[in-house]
Amino acid sequence: MDTTLDDPLVGRVLDGRYRVDARIAAGGMATVYRAVDTRLDRVLALKIMHPDLAADAVFVDRFIREAKSVARLAHPNVVAVFDQGTDGPYTYLAMEYVSGCTLRDVLRERGALQPRAALDILEPVLAALGTAHRAGFVHRDMKPENVLIGDDGSVKVADFGLVRSVDSATNTTGSVLGTVSYLAPEQIEDGITDTRVDVYACGVVLYEMLTGAKPHTGGTPAQVLYQHLNEDVPAPSAAVPGLPAALDELVAHAAARSPELRPYDAAALLGLAREARARLSEAELDAVPPQARAQERSATEDRTSVIPRPVGQGQPVLHTSRLERPPVAEQQAPAQAPPRRVPQRGMLLVIAAVLLVLGIGGGVWYINSGQFTKVPNLLGKTEAQARDELSAAGLGVKKVDRKFSEAFERGTVMETSPGGGKQIRGNGAVVLTVSRGPEVVSVPDLKGRPLEEAKEELTKAGLAPGIVTQAFSQDVAQGSVISTDPAGGQKRAPDSAVALLVSKGRPVQVPSVTGKSADQARAALEALGLKVETAPEQVNSPSPAGTVANQSAAAGTQAAAGDTVTLTLSKGPRQVQVPSVAGQDVEVARKTLEALGFKVKVDRPFLSFSNTVDTQSVPAGQSAPEGSTITVKTKGL
Repeated sequence: MDTTLDDPLVGRVLDGRYRVDARIAAGGMATVYRAVDTRLDRVLALKIMHPDLAADAVFVDRFIREAKSVARLAHPNVVAVFDQGTDGPYTYLAMEYVSGCTLRDVLRERGALQPRAALDILEPVLAALGTAHRAGFVHRDMKPENVLIGDDGSVKVADFGLVRSVDSATNTTGSVLGTVSYLAPEQIEDGITDTRVDVYACGVVLYEMLTGAKPHTGGTPAQVLYQHLNEDVPAPSAAVPGLPAALDELVAHAAARSPELRPYDAAALLGLAREARARLSEAELDAVPPQARAQERSATEDRTSVIPRPVGQGQPVLHTSRLERPPVAEQQAPAQAPPRRVPQRGMLLVIAAVLLVLGIGGGVWYINSGQFTKVPNLLGKTEAQARDELSAAGLGVKKVDRKFSEAFERGTVMETSPGGGKQIRGNGAVVLTVSRGPEVVSVPDLKGRPLEEAKEELTKAGLAPGIVTQAFSQDVAQGSVISTDPAGGQKRAPDSAVALLVSKGRPVQVPSVTGKSADQARAALEALGLKVETAPEQVNSPSPAGTVANQSAAAGTQAAAGDTVTLTLSKGPRQVQVPSVAGQDVEVARKTLEALGFKVKVDRPFLSFSNTVDTQSVPAGQSAPEGSTITVKTKGL
């Protein structure tokens, strides 16, 4: 029966702008309408929160804050959020209207898809989730109902942001949100929801696209939850023989029971999906799947449910998701325990299933059993203080987010999830949101500040010390900051690097100490404020033994006070054997001797016109100091 005519919102104009034309779908959290933006004359979708949830100020505040964040995703595969507002009792989101159907509609009509079609849907979904994950968002409720396929073939992910707000609201009752067929084991057991729960759900969705059926089924939610915790998602080829191994491996990676074995986020899984596609031939991609084995579907599997506390721990609330029919009566089929020994966690699930069969408890009892602890109020505490207080309460830190804040000092806790005073399982974990300080910070004036002190000031201001370079300065003390880049007073985003130019002090002109004794050289250099070291090895040189042969800083260069000059001492000249050059042409003899390190002097007697060496001052075969002078004499008349 069409209930659109009975809906009081149809025909109404919200905020003087959005004309509600028809109801599209009704869910547990909100109702979705097709509407027209009368200002821009475009069709869009309005998601309007149910009045009972809109009365919760905390829920509305989170809903609005998350909606604003999701609106910044701006990804072609994410259903865009255009506007948010409130008109009387109605809190709404104005979103992109996608004319088409959901992936659930496609699976109901066609069953298993060809591998190419499955990957063509999976990859844009992962691209959207990957962008969200890198921006700090987790969808938490991925399923075929939230994958929209437009008439133009576009693929878009819906319900970003709302699930996060719902999670924050329902944590106060200790409930588990999500469609049970797609919940990751850690969501069920510990309430942990990081990027890998979306990866797990995508693995289940891929399995369903390839086989036409869910990997885990049962007559009750408890039976499905038990399988998530204790049974691996089977290989798709077990249900559809002939599917390539690459697709089995892709499902196994994404839907691994241990989160450590899954890709870290959807972007990483997207890379694996593209690698798997590249391994498939055209024939494998376009293979028409046989009719996958039929499996019964319980209405309890296909709806997004809030699995409630037992009797006495809050009223159970059940919600149906968008485009889903109302739940039918559950089939009373007993849970089938596996033949192996049932662990304690599995035993609780079996007990829960039996309770459901008997109509006792009205929900999944095991999820909420155990000790609950109140989360301490951590606002304004440093991250270290918050961790200490949580540890003292027996709680852990799930992750730390960092956001800008004008109200909270940098490094202090500005938000926790769950919030202070809320109940959490005794071994649970808390998400801390730590302030990054203002979104724009001013670079402090650091001229004249010692380097380490300047680095501390930058860190305190929310900036990062950058590259340190040195230069001589006549007016800034050695080791202190001459200038920064950017300069003091300029505005920069937090964590931006600031380069520091540090003074080397006044320049010192290095003198020549070559040939001086070690003591004379040391005294001359230390008088200028330089440090002196002596090299352990001595070298042969023309300088006398014990005098300076070399200095590390050349004469005439500039150094800073406190710089070190290393002196290398001489062990005297090297002794070189002198060859015979008698009878050689004078120029040939000169080149021979100079090549050995000698200096050469030519002695020509009066009226001698000969160019032939007659005698040499050092006889052939004897040794002479390298660098000494050898005289060659020509023959006279």
